[in-house]
Amino acid sequence: MNGVNPFPARFHSAGKANMASVMATKRLRKEYLALQKNPVENIRAAPLEKNILEWHYVISGTEGAPYEGGFYHGKLKFPPKYPMKPPSVIMCTPNGRFETNRRICLSMSDFHPETWNPLWAVGSILTGLYSFMLEDKITTGSIETTEEDKRAYAAASLQYNCKDKNFRSLFTDLVELQRAKETEQAATSATSESTEAATAALD
Repeated sequence: MNGVNPFPARFHSAGKANMASVMATKRLRKEYLALQKNPVENIRAAPLEKNILEWHYVISGTEGAPYEGGFYHGKLKFPPKYPMKPPSVIMCTPNGRFETNRRICLSMSDFHPETWNPLWAVGSILTGLYSFMLEDKITTGSIETTEEDKRAYAAASLQYNCKDKNFRSLFTDLVELQRAKETEQAATSATSESTEAATAALD
């Protein structure tokens, strides 16, 4: 399969996968493999080990946006009848655009089953979410903050995400990135303190 890992074996016996229809399970497995083979820029997503109907995602803020440098963790909760019915879309990371841990009203979410297209997939849903995030349009689950607030949330996002066990389990590379940042910050702080101490001694 061109070097792409097959669908992880641990997902085949996932506890709540039994609640999903055969169609939903096959479709979600197919989408997972598709994302592994052809990743969507600035987007990562994977299902929970014990529940194929709950996916976690991370959207990376793009250059020039108030979300630049941010990592926005959230959830997609799929109904057992997916893809005939849409998922709920939730963002967990404080971001300045959406309320956290609350369903977001989108044309491709469970708020609007009448506009849902079964051909949409995880990648297109999350691409649409980020496009909407870049707008100022008000919807259920959205909030209004300044650009300065959004940039502050972006700067604190990765550290915040690493407190979440599902984030730590699914996005280990980002956890390592945060650890590297903390190590670098600690080294910089120690160097600064040593320099200040040496300067004080000379005085």
